Amino acid sequence: MDLEEAKEFKERCTQCAAVSWGLTDEGKYYCTSCHNVTERSKEVINTGAIPNTKIQAINRGLKRKRKLERGWDWYVCEGFQHILYQQAEALKTLGVGPELKNEVLHNFWKRYLQKSKQAYCKNPVCRRKVTVLEDNQSHSDWESEPELPSDFSCPSFVESGTESQKPFPISKASQSETASICSGSLDGVEYSLRKEKGIVKMTVPRTLAFCYLSLLWQRETVTLSDLLRFVEEGHIPYINAFQHFPEEMKLYGRDKGIFAIEQTARGDRTNAKAIQSAVSGLELPNLQPLPHCVVLGSVCCRSALLFTLVLRNTESWPTYEEIYKKMIEIAKFLDLPRFPDITEDCYLHPNILCMKYLMEVNLPDEMNDLTCQVVKMTGVGEVDFLTFDPIAKMAKTVKYDVQAVAVIVVVLKLLFLLDDNLEWSLSNTAEKHNENNKEDRPWFDFRKWYQVMKKSIDEKKQEWEEARAKYLWKSEKPLYHSSIDRAVAFKRREMVVDLQKQFSTLVDSTPTVGRKKPSSFQFNWAEGDAARTCFHGHSLQGILKNKGQSLTTKNSLYWLSTQKFCRSYCKHVTTYEESNFSLSYQFIINLFAFLLRIKTSFLHEEVSLIEKRLFKTKYSKTKKRSSRSRKGRKY
Repeated sequence: MDLEEAKEFKERCTQCAAVSWGLTDEGKYYCTSCHNVTERSKEVINTGAIPNTKIQAINRGLKRKRKLERGWDWYVCEGFQHILYQQAEALKTLGVGPELKNEVLHNFWKRYLQKSKQAYCKNPVCRRKVTVLEDNQSHSDWESEPELPSDFSCPSFVESGTESQKPFPISKASQSETASICSGSLDGVEYSLRKEKGIVKMTVPRTLAFCYLSLLWQRETVTLSDLLRFVEEGHIPYINAFQHFPEEMKLYGRDKGIFAIEQTARGDRTNAKAIQSAVSGLELPNLQPLPHCVVLGSVCCRSALLFTLVLRNTESWPTYEEIYKKMIEIAKFLDLPRFPDITEDCYLHPNILCMKYLMEVNLPDEMNDLTCQVVKMTGVGEVDFLTFDPIAKMAKTVKYDVQAVAVIVVVLKLLFLLDDNLEWSLSNTAEKHNENNKEDRPWFDFRKWYQVMKKSIDEKKQEWEEARAKYLWKSEKPLYHSSIDRAVAFKRREMVVDLQKQFSTLVDSTPTVGRKKPSSFQFNWAEGDAARTCFHGHSLQGILKNKGQSLTTKNSLYWLSTQKFCRSYCKHVTTYEESNFSLSYQFIINLFAFLLRIKTSFLHEEVSLIEKRLFKTKYSKTKKRSSRSRKGRKY
């Protein structure tokens, strides 16, 4: 689209009567307002500028292509490694060691290229070698199998020369290679149609799985839930990550389906709640929705806002379950060896993570002793249990953050039972003691804690839902299927930007706050804050009692979250129906599920597995009883 060359055409459009023309690739004039294409073409007056060209007709003009219009010749795997590079740089900015990018992630990616037959093999699928290492690397290293020793004694993956030089170089266009007419990349069509058995095709969600595998190998202080939250907050490139590609890497056609994150609205059920919350929270004076109508011109009704929010919320952030499954899938595909041991001094050990989440949800510090006892009794803190081994028969890694939160839920049930009765009775006792002994250390009051956390979590959910509804899912760089659709794509993008500006003016009465600084904690609790009581220093004395030289809980009862687990062939361990559980238990599950951005059923399942380890005798008796009843049946 070249508006400068079309300024000399002054006729009005026959469709909309506007005088705003552009040029198509064939040299014909089209209206930039209504996209009506005319039969008139730009005349070429100076034929000297077009060597070796014979003009067949004076009205058949030739449009000169811009220097960067064709771009470089590049392959799909080069696009993914550019995304991986950007994500590794983002993690480095967040405080992760440089070894993750230069050594660990580099080796994993190199191994993937070889396993998928895209590089580091004699006959790569791409029919050329993709340069991943430094330019001075020997040819023999391309065909050598990448090794993954425990000390990573391999060439360093660092920038050589100036800082502007990229460790993931993209090859420039050559005269012998031309891009596919159906995609900007050379192998976009072939890659999208490739369905070779046993090959794990690379996708944008799998780039996060690569990042988490690297973090897990390095035993960094970043859990999977933290990684996905950083993606939501925009600290790690994911949505529209292709925008960071060099200008010379052209994306269109099949590339759009490979690199663009698009999901249907029915695939993301939380979007409806986010939209409803964002709309209901707006103070729009004297606005009446028009039935069966959306006013987009003046942008003056709630229906128009809802319509736009629906359009903008058809995409979704990655889910915990999705990335977790893809991480195991990639680790098995790469035949990775046993990962470094997770010991008690590692951040991913449940004792440390339990302490972190106790601080996060404003629970007493004394509960950490109880969580450590549960971890020891269940054996979930053992090195062999925690360490990921992809080549084992049952390749399964621990959901470290979910497991730690499940331990805390079990401890809360041991202390308060969470049956909508005992917890409130203990709260009455703690409230009376605190009123009569204001000078002493306060006892933990479950009711007061519930009120403080309910208010805080509701405010945090409201912020999250509004941010989700206002998130700009569409990329600043328009994607189009072919060069013919390029003008339409740019025009649509201009319309979207204009609408977003109008709606932001209507919705945001205050200036938009900049991106939040990354933090491992979502809540901050400070002593002396009257509005937000900090319970970290409160005592559990009203809940525990002395028994000899040790302390035990006053509550001697316990109810199991799952009475009977599903069969081995089921995809899930158990089911979770909120109506079958107490309101206190529902609140606890919903609280931690929101913190980790996971489904409540996912957390309930982990709680049931912890209880199964903790109460082995109860489950064994239930199993024997059920087997006897089956034997006694007559068929």
